[in-house]
Amino acid sequence: MSDDAAQEGTVPVGTPAAPPRTGSSAQGPARGAHPAHGFGTALALTVAGTVVPGVAYLASGRRRLGAVVLVLFLVLVGGAVWLATGGRRDVVHLAVDSTALLWLIGGAVLLALLWLVVVVTGYRALLPRGTRGWQRALGGLVVLLLCAAVAAPAAAVVRIADAQRDLVDSVFDDGDSATVARPTDTSVPFDGKQEINVLLLGGDGGAGREGVRTDTVIVANVQVATGATTLFSLPRNLENLPFPADSPLAALYPNGFTAGSESESLLNAVYRNGPAAHPDVLGPTDDPGADFLKLGVGEALGLDIDYYLLVNLDGFSRLVDALGGITLNVNYYVPVNGDTATGALPDAYIAPGPDQHMTGTRALDFARGRYGLSDYLRMDRQRCVLQAIVDAADPVTLLRQYQDLARTTQDIVSTDVPSAVLGDVVDLAFDVKSAGIRSVVFDDTVINPAYPDYPKIRSLVQQALHPAPAGTPTAPAPAPATSSAPLAAAPSPGGNGGSVTEVADACAYDPAQAQAALDAGQPPTRGG
Repeated sequence: MSDDAAQEGTVPVGTPAAPPRTGSSAQGPARGAHPAHGFGTALALTVAGTVVPGVAYLASGRRRLGAVVLVLFLVLVGGAVWLATGGRRDVVHLAVDSTALLWLIGGAVLLALLWLVVVVTGYRALLPRGTRGWQRALGGLVVLLLCAAVAAPAAAVVRIADAQRDLVDSVFDDGDSATVARPTDTSVPFDGKQEINVLLLGGDGGAGREGVRTDTVIVANVQVATGATTLFSLPRNLENLPFPADSPLAALYPNGFTAGSESESLLNAVYRNGPAAHPDVLGPTDDPGADFLKLGVGEALGLDIDYYLLVNLDGFSRLVDALGGITLNVNYYVPVNGDTATGALPDAYIAPGPDQHMTGTRALDFARGRYGLSDYLRMDRQRCVLQAIVDAADPVTLLRQYQDLARTTQDIVSTDVPSAVLGDVVDLAFDVKSAGIRSVVFDDTVINPAYPDYPKIRSLVQQALHPAPAGTPTAPAPAPATSSAPLAAAPSPGGNGGSVTEVADACAYDPAQAQAALDAGQPPTRGG
């Protein structure tokens, strides 16, 4: 070989050529490198890899990583499907567990971050060589939008979980109570009790009102084994509320609750006037008014009241508005404001008609209206409003408005249900939904609220909870002070009594009754 040949790098004749280098373009892409894709295909596969993580890795030739990511994704999808179907009870359990909600928030953030990594790295693995500048800019924009699509649901989950955690921690705060026995064995639902009694109160506090009057007083008796539920409604004007003999209140009120004038001694005034007269008689408690009522109402019905739940109607309208309104049937003219005692006429009336969509203010007027009507009709309407709220709380509305709903609920709801039994409450609530609810109303066809026959009330409660088998003769209940009518439920404006009925009966539309009211015309208002 000459010097010139060496310097020019020539190869003498007969010398074999060096073999091409492994992985050169002559033999195609190296193992693990992605196949050649056009820019449009790379974008399409990136979108697919966002919807179904792992697809982009598989398309780029990273089969092992893609398979792992895809399997993990399918496991998550399977878990979500199960939670939405057979695991709904577990979802609700999670929703009332503050610690579990905190883990959910952390898990949602971690999952979103990992998903974003999969989107970005999948796109980079698919991006073809020699991509032009405008294509890179477009690809970056698409990836950014895809990342936003991934982050948005995660952010929604975090917001909802955080709002729910605040709600649980604020409403079920395990404060002091004079009437709640803390559970001793959380492995047994409700410490082995066969039934749970919850006092449901509707407080009519607000602007222009002194204190809170509980115009709605209902006891929900729930059988733990079956979920069978019976609601016992007491009139707001019930007098001489008794107290258990072993309670310090029995010594203070030996003949039943009194607070000076008759109007201040009614059942709806106990919550405010009892603690005002004897603030420390029951010992440390966050809500002495509720404890007064739990003891008194329990004694009146012959039941041990376990917990209470108070809904203050002052913030009630905000709850209805957060749900987008509710739909109610109206069978007679319902007054808006007005004062029977002073003779001040209502400002207006809600006219009869089916399926009326009401805002929060309108629904509150519907629940409160009493001028010219009985307290028992108002009790019926309040139960109908509560049922309408349940009907309006569909999953889509709850998710969309959840933060507003949670904030509103914190403001208007208080209870002494311990956080330790919330899981048991969830299980019982599912059973209640399937077992159904009956309603027993102690109206003036059953008792005389001014002179109530409490032994008769207790007897009727036991008859409702433990009915005798068909054909079995039973001893008549003690006669009430002024009436021997049977147990009443869902009375109409005519005041007829009935038997134990479903709650929904009083809420159904009655065309004949509504038309009769329309034919009679609207009653007079303040404006003429």
